[in-house]
Amino acid sequence: MSDPAEKEPQDADPGTKTNVLDRYFKISERGSTISREMRGGLVTFFTMAYIVVLNPIIIGGIPGEPMNADALGNVLPVLQVTAVTALVAGVMSIIFGMVANYPFAIAAGLGINSLLAVTIAPQMSWPAAMGLVVIDGIIIVLLGLTGVRTAVLNSVPDELKSAIAAGIGAFIAFVGLINAGFVTRPADSHAPPVQLGADGSIATVPTLIFVVGVLLMAILVVRKVPGGLLLGIVIMTVVSIIVESIMGLGRAADGNGGWAMNIPKMPDGVGGMPDLSLVGQVDLFGAFSGAFEHVTVLIACVFVFSLVLSNFFDAMGTMTGLGREAGLTDEHGNVPGIGKALVVEGTGAIVGGAASSSSNTVFVESSAGIAEGARTGLANIVTGVLFLAAMFFTPLYKVIPMEAVAPALVIVGALMMGQIRDIDFTKFEYALPAFLTIVGMPFTYSIANGIGIGFISWVAIGVGQGKWKQIHPLLYIVAALFIVYFARGPISDLIS
Repeated sequence: MSDPAEKEPQDADPGTKTNVLDRYFKISERGSTISREMRGGLVTFFTMAYIVVLNPIIIGGIPGEPMNADALGNVLPVLQVTAVTALVAGVMSIIFGMVANYPFAIAAGLGINSLLAVTIAPQMSWPAAMGLVVIDGIIIVLLGLTGVRTAVLNSVPDELKSAIAAGIGAFIAFVGLINAGFVTRPADSHAPPVQLGADGSIATVPTLIFVVGVLLMAILVVRKVPGGLLLGIVIMTVVSIIVESIMGLGRAADGNGGWAMNIPKMPDGVGGMPDLSLVGQVDLFGAFSGAFEHVTVLIACVFVFSLVLSNFFDAMGTMTGLGREAGLTDEHGNVPGIGKALVVEGTGAIVGGAASSSSNTVFVESSAGIAEGARTGLANIVTGVLFLAAMFFTPLYKVIPMEAVAPALVIVGALMMGQIRDIDFTKFEYALPAFLTIVGMPFTYSIANGIGIGFISWVAIGVGQGKWKQIHPLLYIVAALFIVYFARGPISDLIS
Protein backbone atom coordinates (compact mmCIF):
# COMPACT_ATOMS: atom_id res chain seq x y z
CA MET A 1 0.00 0.00 0.00
CA SER A 2 1.08 3.54 -0.61
CA ASP A 3 1.11 5.04 2.86
CA PRO A 4 0.44 8.80 2.82
CA ALA A 5 2.17 9.06 6.15
CA GLU A 6 5.42 7.36 5.17
CA LYS A 7 7.47 10.58 5.23
CA GLU A 8 6.72 10.99 8.92
CA PRO A 9 9.78 10.12 11.04
CA GLN A 10 9.55 6.84 12.91
CA ASP A 11 10.55 8.60 16.13
CA ALA A 12 7.88 11.31 15.79
CA ASP A 13 6.71 10.56 19.32
CA PRO A 14 9.48 10.96 21.91
CA GLY A 15 9.78 7.91 24.08
CA THR A 16 7.46 5.84 21.92
CA LYS A 17 9.65 2.75 22.18
CA THR A 18 9.61 2.72 25.96
CA ASN A 19 6.14 3.84 27.02
CA VAL A 20 3.33 1.58 28.16
CA LEU A 21 1.14 2.19 25.11
CA ASP A 22 3.89 1.10 22.76
CA ARG A 23 4.61 -2.09 24.66
CA TYR A 24 0.94 -3.09 24.94
CA PHE A 25 -0.10 -2.27 21.37
CA LYS A 26 3.28 -3.06 19.74
CA ILE A 27 3.21 0.31 18.00
CA SER A 28 6.87 0.66 17.06
CA GLU A 29 7.07 -3.07 16.29
CA ARG A 30 4.51 -2.53 13.54
CA GLY A 31 6.29 0.53 12.21
CA SER A 32 3.80 3.07 13.54
CA THR A 33 3.74 5.92 16.04
CA ILE A 34 1.25 7.10 18.62
CA SER A 35 0.42 10.16 16.52
CA ARG A 36 -0.33 8.00 13.48
CA GLU A 37 -2.59 5.76 15.56
CA MET A 38 -4.44 8.76 16.97
CA ARG A 39 -4.84 10.28 13.52
CA GLY A 40 -5.89 6.98 12.00
CA GLY A 41 -8.55 6.44 14.67
CA LEU A 42 -9.87 9.95 14.10
CA VAL A 43 -10.13 9.45 10.34
CA THR A 44 -11.84 6.07 10.78
CA PHE A 45 -14.44 7.70 13.02
CA PHE A 46 -15.09 10.47 10.51
CA THR A 47 -15.58 8.00 7.65
CA MET A 48 -17.98 5.73 9.56
CA ALA A 49 -19.77 8.17 11.89
CA TYR A 50 -22.60 8.26 9.35
CA ILE A 51 -23.79 4.92 10.76
CA VAL A 52 -25.05 6.75 13.86
CA VAL A 53 -27.38 8.68 11.56
CA LEU A 54 -28.11 5.97 8.98
CA ASN A 55 -28.82 3.00 11.28
CA PRO A 56 -31.79 4.77 12.96
CA ILE A 57 -33.15 5.60 9.50
CA ILE A 58 -32.97 1.93 8.48
CA ILE A 59 -34.32 0.21 11.61
CA GLY A 60 -35.83 3.10 13.58
CA GLY A 61 -39.28 4.62 13.25
CA ILE A 62 -41.77 7.11 14.59
CA PRO A 63 -44.51 5.75 16.88
CA GLY A 64 -47.85 5.56 15.10
CA GLU A 65 -46.33 5.39 11.60
CA PRO A 66 -45.93 2.15 9.57
CA MET A 67 -42.32 2.77 8.49
CA ASN A 68 -40.10 0.05 10.02
CA ALA A 69 -42.90 -1.23 12.21
CA ASP A 70 -42.87 -4.86 13.34
CA ALA A 71 -45.75 -7.34 13.07
CA LEU A 72 -47.33 -5.79 16.17
CA GLY A 73 -47.14 -2.26 14.79
CA ASN A 74 -44.34 -1.21 17.17
CA VAL A 75 -41.18 0.66 16.17
CA LEU A 76 -37.71 1.28 17.59
CA PRO A 77 -37.73 5.05 18.36
CA VAL A 78 -35.14 6.92 16.29
CA LEU A 79 -33.49 8.82 19.16
CA GLN A 80 -33.04 5.66 21.21
CA VAL A 81 -31.61 3.77 18.20
CA THR A 82 -29.17 6.64 17.66
CA ALA A 83 -27.95 6.37 21.25
CA VAL A 84 -27.50 2.57 21.29
CA THR A 85 -25.86 2.62 17.85
CA ALA A 86 -23.15 4.94 19.15
CA LEU A 87 -22.91 3.05 22.47
CA VAL A 88 -22.32 -0.40 20.97
CA ALA A 89 -19.97 0.91 18.27
CA GLY A 90 -17.90 2.64 20.93
CA VAL A 91 -17.78 -0.27 23.36
CA MET A 92 -17.07 -2.94 20.75
CA SER A 93 -14.42 -0.88 18.93
CA ILE A 94 -12.57 -0.35 22.21
CA ILE A 95 -12.83 -4.03 23.20
CA PHE A 96 -11.63 -5.13 19.77
CA GLY A 97 -8.68 -2.74 19.97
CA MET A 98 -7.73 -3.92 23.46
CA VAL A 99 -8.12 -7.66 22.81
CA ALA A 100 -7.35 -8.18 19.12
CA ASN A 101 -4.97 -5.21 18.74
CA TYR A 102 -5.94 -4.41 15.16
CA PRO A 103 -7.22 -1.08 13.76
CA PHE A 104 -10.54 -2.57 12.63
CA ALA A 105 -13.42 -0.52 14.05
CA ILE A 106 -16.82 -2.07 14.73
CA ALA A 107 -20.36 -0.72 14.24
CA ALA A 108 -23.84 -1.79 13.13
CA GLY A 109 -23.53 -3.69 9.85
CA LEU A 110 -25.54 -2.24 6.98
CA GLY A 111 -26.52 -5.52 5.32
CA ILE A 112 -28.00 -7.15 8.40
CA ASN A 113 -29.89 -4.08 9.63
CA SER A 114 -31.62 -3.87 6.24
CA LEU A 115 -32.47 -7.58 6.41
CA LEU A 116 -33.98 -7.05 9.86
CA ALA A 117 -36.04 -4.02 8.84
CA VAL A 118 -37.32 -5.33 5.50
CA THR A 119 -37.67 -9.10 5.97
CA ILE A 120 -37.49 -10.28 9.59
CA ALA A 121 -39.07 -7.69 11.92
CA PRO A 122 -42.27 -7.25 9.82
CA GLN A 123 -43.03 -10.93 10.52
CA MET A 124 -42.47 -10.80 14.30
CA SER A 125 -41.71 -8.28 17.06
CA TRP A 126 -38.55 -6.18 17.15
CA PRO A 127 -37.42 -7.82 20.44
CA ALA A 128 -37.84 -11.25 18.80
CA ALA A 129 -35.91 -10.11 15.71
CA MET A 130 -33.10 -8.86 17.95
CA GLY A 131 -33.22 -12.21 19.74
CA LEU A 132 -32.32 -13.87 16.43
CA VAL A 133 -29.36 -11.49 16.14
CA VAL A 134 -28.16 -12.53 19.60
CA ILE A 135 -28.48 -16.23 18.65
CA ASP A 136 -26.58 -15.47 15.45
CA GLY A 137 -23.81 -13.89 17.53
CA ILE A 138 -23.65 -16.84 19.92
CA ILE A 139 -23.22 -19.24 16.99
CA ILE A 140 -20.54 -16.99 15.45
CA VAL A 141 -18.63 -16.87 18.74
CA LEU A 142 -18.83 -20.66 19.14
CA LEU A 143 -17.54 -21.12 15.59
CA GLY A 144 -14.68 -18.79 16.47
CA LEU A 145 -13.84 -20.50 19.76
CA THR A 146 -13.79 -23.93 18.12
CA GLY A 147 -11.48 -22.70 15.37
CA VAL A 148 -13.99 -23.27 12.55
CA ARG A 149 -13.85 -19.66 11.33
CA THR A 150 -10.06 -19.68 11.36
CA ALA A 151 -9.95 -23.02 9.52
CA VAL A 152 -12.28 -21.72 6.81
CA LEU A 153 -10.23 -18.55 6.46
CA ASN A 154 -6.98 -20.49 6.17
CA SER A 155 -8.51 -22.75 3.49
CA VAL A 156 -9.13 -19.85 1.12
CA PRO A 157 -6.65 -19.84 -1.82
CA ASP A 158 -4.23 -16.91 -1.97
CA GLU A 159 -5.75 -15.73 -5.27
CA LEU A 160 -9.19 -15.43 -3.69
CA LYS A 161 -7.74 -13.60 -0.67
CA SER A 162 -6.22 -11.03 -3.02
CA ALA A 163 -9.51 -10.82 -4.91
CA ILE A 164 -11.41 -10.27 -1.65
CA ALA A 165 -9.11 -7.37 -0.74
CA ALA A 166 -9.43 -5.83 -4.22
CA GLY A 167 -13.19 -6.40 -4.20
CA ILE A 168 -13.50 -4.59 -0.90
CA GLY A 169 -11.59 -1.71 -2.49
CA ALA A 170 -14.12 -1.59 -5.34
CA PHE A 171 -16.98 -1.91 -2.85
CA ILE A 172 -15.83 0.88 -0.54
CA ALA A 173 -15.20 3.20 -3.50
CA PHE A 174 -18.72 2.46 -4.76
CA VAL A 175 -20.10 3.21 -1.29
CA GLY A 176 -18.35 6.59 -1.42
CA LEU A 177 -19.70 7.36 -4.89
CA ILE A 178 -23.25 6.42 -3.84
CA ASN A 179 -23.17 8.27 -0.52
CA ALA A 180 -21.96 11.47 -2.18
CA GLY A 181 -24.61 11.37 -4.89
CA PHE A 182 -22.01 11.00 -7.65
CA VAL A 183 -23.75 7.77 -8.68
CA THR A 184 -27.55 7.60 -8.36
CA ARG A 185 -30.47 5.39 -9.34
CA PRO A 186 -32.64 6.99 -12.06
CA ALA A 187 -36.35 7.46 -11.36
CA ASP A 188 -37.21 6.37 -14.91
CA SER A 189 -37.74 2.59 -14.98
CA HIS A 190 -36.50 2.48 -18.59
CA ALA A 191 -33.20 4.20 -17.77
CA PRO A 192 -29.95 2.33 -16.95
CA PRO A 193 -29.72 0.97 -13.37
CA VAL A 194 -27.35 3.77 -12.32
CA GLN A 195 -26.35 7.16 -13.65
CA LEU A 196 -23.96 10.04 -13.05
CA GLY A 197 -25.33 12.54 -10.55
CA ALA A 198 -29.01 13.39 -10.27
CA ASP A 199 -29.72 13.70 -14.00
CA GLY A 200 -26.71 12.25 -15.76
CA SER A 201 -24.46 15.18 -14.86
CA ILE A 202 -22.81 16.83 -11.84
CA ALA A 203 -25.80 19.06 -11.17
CA THR A 204 -25.50 19.84 -7.45
CA VAL A 205 -22.99 21.80 -5.42
CA PRO A 206 -22.51 19.06 -2.77
CA THR A 207 -21.58 16.54 -5.49
CA LEU A 208 -19.12 19.06 -6.92
CA ILE A 209 -17.60 19.43 -3.44
CA PHE A 210 -17.20 15.65 -3.37
CA VAL A 211 -15.35 15.71 -6.72
CA VAL A 212 -13.05 18.49 -5.53
CA GLY A 213 -12.46 16.51 -2.32
CA VAL A 214 -11.40 13.41 -4.27
CA LEU A 215 -8.90 15.43 -6.32
CA LEU A 216 -7.59 17.28 -3.24
CA MET A 217 -7.06 14.09 -1.22
CA ALA A 218 -5.48 12.38 -4.22
CA ILE A 219 -2.94 15.21 -4.51
CA LEU A 220 -2.22 15.08 -0.76
CA VAL A 221 -1.68 11.31 -0.94
CA VAL A 222 0.55 11.55 -4.02
CA ARG A 223 2.62 14.24 -2.30
CA LYS A 224 2.77 11.98 0.79
CA VAL A 225 1.47 14.70 3.11
CA PRO A 226 1.15 13.26 6.65
CA GLY A 227 -2.51 13.20 7.63
CA GLY A 228 -3.55 13.88 4.04
CA LEU A 229 -6.96 12.23 4.31
CA LEU A 230 -7.75 13.91 7.63
CA LEU A 231 -6.58 17.26 6.29
CA GLY A 232 -8.74 16.79 3.20
CA ILE A 233 -11.83 15.99 5.31
CA VAL A 234 -11.27 19.10 7.46
CA ILE A 235 -10.74 21.38 4.45
CA MET A 236 -13.81 20.11 2.60
CA THR A 237 -15.91 20.37 5.79
CA VAL A 238 -14.94 24.03 6.16
CA VAL A 239 -15.73 24.62 2.49
CA SER A 240 -19.09 22.90 2.94
CA ILE A 241 -19.99 25.02 5.98
CA ILE A 242 -19.22 28.18 4.01
CA VAL A 243 -21.24 27.00 1.01
CA GLU A 244 -24.23 26.06 3.17
CA SER A 245 -24.16 29.41 5.01
CA ILE A 246 -24.28 31.25 1.67
CA MET A 247 -26.64 29.03 -0.32
CA GLY A 248 -28.80 27.34 2.32
CA LEU A 249 -29.05 24.10 0.36
CA GLY A 250 -30.66 21.91 3.02
CA ARG A 251 -31.13 18.18 2.46
CA ALA A 252 -31.16 16.41 -0.89
CA ALA A 253 -34.38 14.67 0.20
CA ASP A 254 -36.14 18.04 0.00
CA GLY A 255 -35.48 18.17 -3.74
CA ASN A 256 -33.24 21.25 -3.58
CA GLY A 257 -30.00 19.61 -4.68
CA GLY A 258 -28.84 19.63 -1.08
CA TRP A 259 -26.66 17.45 1.12
CA ALA A 260 -26.99 13.66 1.22
CA MET A 261 -27.27 13.35 5.00
CA ASN A 262 -25.66 15.82 7.42
CA ILE A 263 -26.19 19.54 6.75
CA PRO A 264 -22.84 21.30 7.39
CA LYS A 265 -23.85 24.06 9.75
CA MET A 266 -22.96 24.80 13.34
CA PRO A 267 -25.54 23.29 15.73
CA ASP A 268 -27.57 25.28 18.24
CA GLY A 269 -26.53 22.93 21.05
CA VAL A 270 -23.85 20.30 21.49
CA GLY A 271 -24.86 18.24 24.51
CA GLY A 272 -27.54 16.04 26.01
CA MET A 273 -28.01 12.80 27.92
CA PRO A 274 -28.55 9.76 25.67
CA ASP A 275 -31.66 7.59 26.03
CA LEU A 276 -30.43 3.99 26.41
CA SER A 277 -33.82 2.47 27.24
CA LEU A 278 -33.55 -0.01 24.33
CA VAL A 279 -30.71 -1.87 26.04
CA GLY A 280 -31.99 -5.26 27.14
CA GLN A 281 -35.24 -5.06 25.14
CA VAL A 282 -34.71 -8.45 23.51
CA ASP A 283 -36.77 -11.66 23.35
CA LEU A 284 -34.19 -14.41 22.85
CA PHE A 285 -36.54 -17.22 21.77
CA GLY A 286 -39.57 -15.20 20.73
CA ALA A 287 -39.22 -16.15 17.06
CA PHE A 288 -39.42 -19.85 18.00
CA SER A 289 -42.43 -19.52 20.31
CA GLY A 290 -45.14 -19.84 17.65
CA ALA A 291 -46.58 -16.49 18.72
CA PHE A 292 -46.33 -15.00 15.24
CA GLU A 293 -48.65 -16.22 12.50
CA HIS A 294 -46.19 -16.45 9.63
CA VAL A 295 -43.09 -17.58 11.57
CA THR A 296 -42.58 -21.29 12.12
CA VAL A 297 -39.54 -22.83 13.78
CA LEU A 298 -38.17 -23.74 10.33
CA ILE A 299 -38.56 -20.18 9.05
CA ALA A 300 -36.88 -18.84 12.19
CA CYS A 301 -34.00 -21.25 11.53
CA VAL A 302 -33.73 -20.00 7.94
CA PHE A 303 -33.50 -16.44 9.27
CA VAL A 304 -30.73 -17.45 11.68
CA PHE A 305 -28.86 -19.27 8.90
CA SER A 306 -29.01 -16.14 6.71
CA LEU A 307 -27.72 -13.96 9.55
CA VAL A 308 -24.89 -16.37 10.42
CA LEU A 309 -23.66 -16.82 6.85
CA SER A 310 -23.78 -13.09 6.14
CA ASN A 311 -21.99 -12.23 9.39
CA PHE A 312 -19.46 -15.04 9.04
CA PHE A 313 -18.14 -14.14 5.61
CA ASP A 314 -18.67 -10.39 5.67
CA ALA A 315 -16.37 -10.07 8.68
CA MET A 316 -13.92 -12.68 7.40
CA GLY A 317 -13.57 -10.92 4.06
CA THR A 318 -13.31 -7.48 5.63
CA MET A 319 -10.58 -8.54 8.07
CA THR A 320 -8.66 -10.26 5.28
CA GLY A 321 -8.80 -7.16 3.09
CA LEU A 322 -7.92 -4.75 5.89
CA GLY A 323 -5.09 -6.97 7.14
CA ARG A 324 -3.53 -7.22 3.69
CA GLU A 325 -3.86 -3.48 3.13
CA ALA A 326 -2.19 -2.74 6.47
CA GLY A 327 0.64 -5.19 5.75
CA LEU A 328 -0.28 -7.24 8.81
CA THR A 329 -0.67 -10.62 7.09
CA ASP A 330 1.80 -13.49 6.82
CA GLU A 331 3.19 -15.00 3.61
CA HIS A 332 -0.10 -16.84 3.00
CA GLY A 333 -2.23 -13.74 3.42
CA ASN A 334 -3.48 -14.78 6.88
CA VAL A 335 -3.86 -12.31 9.76
CA PRO A 336 -1.94 -13.53 12.85
CA GLY A 337 -4.20 -14.12 15.84
CA ILE A 338 -7.29 -13.91 13.66
CA GLY A 339 -9.11 -16.46 15.84
CA LYS A 340 -9.21 -14.12 18.81
CA ALA A 341 -10.27 -11.24 16.57
CA LEU A 342 -13.11 -13.28 15.06
CA VAL A 343 -14.42 -14.21 18.52
CA VAL A 344 -14.51 -10.54 19.57
CA GLU A 345 -16.16 -9.58 16.28
CA GLY A 346 -18.82 -12.25 16.83
CA THR A 347 -19.49 -10.77 20.26
CA GLY A 348 -20.50 -7.61 18.42
CA ALA A 349 -23.59 -9.40 17.15
CA ILE A 350 -24.53 -10.49 20.68
CA VAL A 351 -24.06 -7.03 22.16
CA GLY A 352 -25.71 -5.31 19.19
CA GLY A 353 -28.77 -7.55 19.38
CA ALA A 354 -29.04 -7.16 23.16
CA ALA A 355 -28.96 -3.37 22.77
CA SER A 356 -31.35 -3.33 19.75
CA SER A 357 -28.80 -1.64 17.52
CA SER A 358 -28.59 -4.66 15.16
CA SER A 359 -25.56 -6.91 14.64
CA ASN A 360 -22.24 -5.07 14.92
CA THR A 361 -19.31 -6.10 12.78
CA VAL A 362 -15.94 -4.89 11.49
CA PHE A 363 -16.36 -1.86 9.24
CA VAL A 364 -14.59 -1.67 5.89
CA GLU A 365 -14.26 2.10 6.40
CA SER A 366 -11.45 1.26 8.85
CA SER A 367 -9.29 1.20 5.72
CA ALA A 368 -9.32 5.01 5.78
CA GLY A 369 -7.56 4.99 9.15
CA ILE A 370 -5.15 2.35 7.89
CA ALA A 371 -4.32 4.61 4.95
CA GLU A 372 -3.44 7.28 7.52
CA GLY A 373 -0.93 4.91 9.14
CA ALA A 374 -2.99 3.09 11.79
CA ARG A 375 -1.58 -0.39 12.47
CA THR A 376 -2.68 -1.26 16.02
CA GLY A 377 -5.67 -1.40 18.33
CA LEU A 378 -4.81 2.03 19.73
CA ALA A 379 -6.51 3.54 16.69
CA ASN A 380 -9.62 1.56 17.61
CA ILE A 381 -9.53 3.00 21.12
CA VAL A 382 -9.61 6.50 19.64
CA THR A 383 -12.49 5.60 17.32
CA GLY A 384 -14.42 3.94 20.13
CA VAL A 385 -14.02 6.88 22.51
CA LEU A 386 -15.30 9.23 19.80
CA PHE A 387 -18.36 7.02 19.29
CA LEU A 388 -19.07 7.11 23.01
CA ALA A 389 -18.70 10.89 22.95
CA ALA A 390 -21.12 11.01 20.03
CA MET A 391 -23.87 9.81 22.39
CA PHE A 392 -23.58 13.11 24.25
CA PHE A 393 -22.52 15.40 21.39
CA THR A 394 -24.67 14.17 18.53
CA PRO A 395 -25.19 17.60 16.90
CA LEU A 396 -21.42 18.26 16.84
CA TYR A 397 -20.39 15.40 14.56
CA LYS A 398 -23.36 16.14 12.30
CA VAL A 399 -21.46 19.23 11.11
CA ILE A 400 -19.38 16.99 8.81
CA PRO A 401 -21.31 16.22 5.60
CA MET A 402 -21.12 12.92 3.76
CA GLU A 403 -19.69 14.76 0.74
CA ALA A 404 -16.61 15.71 2.79
CA VAL A 405 -15.80 12.17 4.01
CA ALA A 406 -16.88 10.12 0.97
CA PRO A 407 -13.77 11.21 -1.03
CA ALA A 408 -11.62 9.37 1.53
CA LEU A 409 -13.51 6.15 0.76
CA VAL A 410 -12.79 6.53 -2.96
CA ILE A 411 -9.08 7.16 -2.34
CA VAL A 412 -8.84 4.18 0.00
CA GLY A 413 -10.70 2.02 -2.50
CA ALA A 414 -8.14 2.89 -5.14
CA LEU A 415 -5.32 1.96 -2.76
CA MET A 416 -6.90 -1.39 -1.91
CA MET A 417 -7.44 -2.28 -5.56
CA GLY A 418 -3.65 -2.60 -5.75
CA GLN A 419 -4.06 -6.12 -4.29
CA ILE A 420 -5.14 -7.23 -7.76
CA ARG A 421 -1.47 -7.36 -8.75
CA ASP A 422 -1.09 -10.67 -6.87
CA ILE A 423 -3.63 -12.46 -9.10
CA ASP A 424 -2.40 -14.26 -12.22
CA PHE A 425 -5.05 -13.25 -14.77
CA THR A 426 -3.30 -15.24 -17.49
CA LYS A 427 -4.79 -18.38 -15.89
CA PHE A 428 -8.53 -18.28 -16.45
CA GLU A 429 -9.20 -20.75 -13.64
CA TYR A 430 -7.92 -17.99 -11.33
CA ALA A 431 -9.11 -15.03 -13.37
CA LEU A 432 -12.85 -15.77 -13.45
CA PRO A 433 -13.41 -16.53 -9.71
CA ALA A 434 -11.23 -13.52 -8.81
CA PHE A 435 -13.08 -11.29 -11.26
CA LEU A 436 -16.50 -12.44 -10.03
CA THR A 437 -15.42 -11.87 -6.41
CA ILE A 438 -14.22 -8.35 -7.18
CA VAL A 439 -17.24 -7.19 -9.20
CA GLY A 440 -19.73 -9.16 -7.10
CA MET A 441 -19.15 -7.00 -4.03
CA PRO A 442 -20.05 -3.56 -5.47
CA PHE A 443 -22.62 -4.89 -7.95
CA THR A 444 -24.61 -6.73 -5.23
CA TYR A 445 -23.65 -4.21 -2.51
CA SER A 446 -22.45 -7.02 -0.27
CA ILE A 447 -19.01 -8.33 0.67
CA ALA A 448 -20.47 -11.72 1.64
CA ASN A 449 -22.21 -12.09 -1.75
CA GLY A 450 -18.95 -11.43 -3.61
CA ILE A 451 -17.14 -14.02 -1.51
CA GLY A 452 -19.90 -16.58 -2.11
CA ILE A 453 -19.87 -16.07 -5.87
CA GLY A 454 -16.08 -16.44 -5.89
CA PHE A 455 -16.13 -19.61 -3.79
CA ILE A 456 -18.81 -21.31 -5.89
CA SER A 457 -17.09 -20.49 -9.19
CA TRP A 458 -13.67 -21.58 -7.83
CA VAL A 459 -15.02 -24.99 -6.79
CA ALA A 460 -17.06 -25.46 -9.99
CA ILE A 461 -14.12 -24.66 -12.28
CA GLY A 462 -11.75 -26.83 -10.23
CA VAL A 463 -14.09 -29.81 -10.43
CA GLY A 464 -14.63 -29.18 -14.14
CA GLN A 465 -10.86 -29.25 -14.67
CA GLY A 466 -10.62 -32.58 -12.90
CA LYS A 467 -8.65 -31.00 -10.05
CA TRP A 468 -11.23 -31.78 -7.40
CA LYS A 469 -8.62 -33.39 -5.14
CA GLN A 470 -6.65 -30.13 -5.01
CA ILE A 471 -9.59 -28.18 -3.59
CA HIS A 472 -9.67 -27.89 0.19
CA PRO A 473 -12.59 -29.92 1.63
CA LEU A 474 -13.87 -26.90 3.54
CA LEU A 475 -14.33 -25.02 0.27
CA TYR A 476 -16.83 -27.64 -0.88
CA ILE A 477 -18.81 -27.16 2.32
CA VAL A 478 -18.69 -23.37 2.10
CA ALA A 479 -19.70 -23.38 -1.57
CA ALA A 480 -22.67 -25.65 -0.76
CA LEU A 481 -23.73 -23.37 2.09
CA PHE A 482 -23.59 -20.36 -0.20
CA ILE A 483 -25.76 -22.13 -2.77
CA VAL A 484 -28.35 -22.63 -0.03
CA TYR A 485 -27.85 -19.01 1.07
CA PHE A 486 -28.46 -17.63 -2.41
CA ALA A 487 -31.58 -19.82 -2.72
CA ARG A 488 -32.93 -18.89 0.73
CA GLY A 489 -35.88 -16.97 -0.76
CA PRO A 490 -37.37 -19.93 -2.64
CA ILE A 491 -36.48 -22.23 0.27
CA SER A 492 -38.29 -19.97 2.72
CA ASP A 493 -41.33 -19.83 0.40
CA LEU A 494 -41.28 -23.61 0.09
CA ILE A 495 -41.20 -24.04 3.87
CA SER A 496 -44.08 -21.56 4.23
